[in-house]
Amino acid sequence: MIDLYTWTTPNGRKISIALEELGLPYTAHAIDIGKDEQFRPDFLAISPNNKIPAIVDRDRGISLMESGAILIYLAEKTGKLLPRDGEARYRAIEWLMWQMGGPGPMLGQVHHFVKYNKGKAPYAEERYLKEAHRLYGVLDKRLANREFVADTYSIADIALWPWISRFEWQTIDLNQYPNVKRWYIAIAGRPAVQRGYQQPKNVGDIPMP
Repeated sequence: MIDLYTWTTPNGRKISIALEELGLPYTAHAIDIGKDEQFRPDFLAISPNNKIPAIVDRDRGISLMESGAILIYLAEKTGKLLPRDGEARYRAIEWLMWQMGGPGPMLGQVHHFVKYNKGKAPYAEERYLKEAHRLYGVLDKRLANREFVADTYSIADIALWPWISRFEWQTIDLNQYPNVKRWYIAIAGRPAVQRGYQQPKNVGDIPMP
């Protein structure tokens, strides 16, 4: 059994979707970041950086924070969603790291400045929206001749998809990125993704373009 400490954010959904895809039994514990529950001492003992998601694997007695590290751990624990060796393995890790360093933090800045603080910092809005479009362009080009970002469905797709699911927050028209749109819709149709999206609570249907 795995204890998942999470909230209804893209980073949190990465792990609930992965757990559903892998068929691992888990219990989702809501950490309401709007109420500063991420600063509780019991959560800090698991996630010293006071960020969700975090897990405790009761079978192995190990706790982990950081969504990328958790995804690799779960994939290796099950032998699924990450090739075992060769170039295919490193392509999946490559695009996972791209998500961690690019779409994650940059789209997060778009949410902060464009959705929640619109008009307060025009320079920041322009800067991060421009970067958002650049990143969508990179992803669209990558998906031009392949079904998934690392050819086969992997933790790289699972890391990216929840961030793209907030395209409306980012004022992105997915019709501008037809390969991303096709990939996004296909993954949204997966039953495990639909279940994982609703953790730790149901907040409505998956946004569709």
